[in-house]
Amino acid sequence: MAATTLRKTPGLVGSLQRCFASVPKAKPTKNKSLSAVGESIAAKGFLRPHKPYSPPANAAERVRSVAAALQLKSDQLGNLSEKFEFLAACFQELQHGVPNSQVHELRTIGDVISFYETSVDTTVPLDALQRIELPENLHIQYEYVRFNPETDTKFDGKTAFPKSSTLVTGLKYRSKYEGHEAKRSWP
Repeated sequence: MAATTLRKTPGLVGSLQRCFASVPKAKPTKNKSLSAVGESIAAKGFLRPHKPYSPPANAAERVRSVAAALQLKSDQLGNLSEKFEFLAACFQELQHGVPNSQVHELRTIGDVISFYETSVDTTVPLDALQRIELPENLHIQYEYVRFNPETDTKFDGKTAFPKSSTLVTGLKYRSKYEGHEAKRSWP
């Protein structure tokens, strides 16, 4: 019997590698740049608490106009009060804030421009798989069925795992899926 294999198209392989957090990634280097922060977040996985952001085409011009309006003396953001005022004005202009964990990395106006030109994608990998075209021999079941003996009619409530409970641990899915605690024969 021949094993069925996936057709590996370059687009599919690249999409899957970007989507799955379980793909082994190279350890991020300890550079002090925005690309290192992106690698670090990618290595940690998904579901980060960031809001999605797609940069406007004129983001660099808008950041420079904010810097000109504040009359910053140099390209360096050494003075903390100037830096705070500048980042607050950039937030008002572009409606995208700098996370606290990245404020210390923005040392120049060029760093701020590259931050505001970087898009933030908060799509979960499973949702990203729904948008790409999969090969014919691969099917992903996005809406799965959970076993519950009170509502199961296919096997009259009998399970293949009589001592196993079906626990719903996530707050998001408690309203969607009902849990089941199996009857125990002792203690």
